[in-house]
Amino acid sequence: MKPGKVVASFDSATGMLRALSRFLRGRDVPLIGQGPAAMEPLASALLGAANRLPRRLQERAYAASGWAEAVPGHKVGGIRSEELARWVTGHYPRRRSQVAFVGSANGALTHLCAALAAPWLPQTLLIPVRRRGVHPDEPREDLRHTRAAGQALLSANPDLVLHHMHDANQDRLMIAGMTYFRIKWRRLPAAYRRYLEENLAPGGTLVVSDCGLRWPVTEAGPRHVFQHGALGGATPQEYQDGGSRVADYLRRYGSPHRRWDYPPADGERPEAEWGFEPGLLPDLQELAVRNGWRLVRMSFAEPEHLSPVVADLYREWYRRRGLPADRLLAECFLLLEPWWTLRSGSVPYWMVFNTEPSLASLTGYLDGTDPFEEIRLLLFSHGVDSVGLATIERWREMLARASKVGVFTGVDTRAYPRDFASLARAHRELARIRATVPMPLPMDWPTAEKFLADRDELHWDTEDHGNTSA
Repeated sequence: MKPGKVVASFDSATGMLRALSRFLRGRDVPLIGQGPAAMEPLASALLGAANRLPRRLQERAYAASGWAEAVPGHKVGGIRSEELARWVTGHYPRRRSQVAFVGSANGALTHLCAALAAPWLPQTLLIPVRRRGVHPDEPREDLRHTRAAGQALLSANPDLVLHHMHDANQDRLMIAGMTYFRIKWRRLPAAYRRYLEENLAPGGTLVVSDCGLRWPVTEAGPRHVFQHGALGGATPQEYQDGGSRVADYLRRYGSPHRRWDYPPADGERPEAEWGFEPGLLPDLQELAVRNGWRLVRMSFAEPEHLSPVVADLYREWYRRRGLPADRLLAECFLLLEPWWTLRSGSVPYWMVFNTEPSLASLTGYLDGTDPFEEIRLLLFSHGVDSVGLATIERWREMLARASKVGVFTGVDTRAYPRDFASLARAHRELARIRATVPMPLPMDWPTAEKFLADRDELHWDTEDHGNTSA
């Protein structure tokens, strides 16, 4: 199977890979987070039509769009990790850089890479796998129906760890007809090695994006774990034990359950979507030694801990260039646009999702920094009134923090969180921002590194191997 037909286009890592690689080729992202730019007119029309459907039909259309991307279960064993790695590196232009990143997906990291004109190679990708006959609120059955497919995938790919993820809260519509196989490389694929050796300059710096977020899991087999729930609006305790918010959510969706029936957790592992699998480190260390690169492990406890750091870095960068630093672009999940961020002179602040914890993180940042005259907000719509969802009214309160302009960008507030057309509308509204600035030359890496290494939110661990390459 072609790798582009295997990896989900609706996933965080894919959206970030696409946004960054297009930026490095001097392009924006006409259909934010989704497929080829040439498809924008058709996709925009289809998404707009979906917004006008009755709610039940909207949800079915959204679920069907995901199911169409999913891999039939009997074909999973034919997937090859090396082909996926070549697909990743094929996104990027071939040119020398002083720094490159490998590891955890992160929207703030995407903006850091854009500022530095540096590539990022993800450790984790999402493979959606078709399956039927499983109620969304029965994760135990999801594992039972797809365990054989997972074992087939791992038998064919000894360099992978499989994090089978089931989140009936935030992914309710998508998992109606599919399951989420998140794969993590525990060995560095040959395509990644080759790309780095051809494009990272001698004496350069290889940075490991190491998100330390962990989650309760069930061991399903060698290199195979099952994760019930995910980072977002509900807590790990609510996924495990239920509670009033969970019961109310399940009641509203007509579920026969009032809590989730899941395989009991027997340990913790790196979180499926965001966490870094440390088994990859020895290969990265060996590669750095062989090529005389500095290896830096940039560690942070949770995905959003990087967001205020990168926002402040951009603010300082703009001020050094004599530009105003009072325009904030708050982005959400895979809704991010590095090209228009820089072109509009915006400070990027990335949020994991559209939930109360992410809103609290953004609000906390605004509490501790100089005021912004303008705040623009992108909101990802996942189609579900999920546990912990931040309402439009709560987001509107945040936008009121702007001293001049606080606006939703690409958001139909009447349709949220079923505003599927926002994927196309967000780009159009970003492109209409009147005051723009010239695209800058790349940020100097030593200056950026000093700023990052001094921040309390990050742990900065450096191995300097000198120029020992043959």
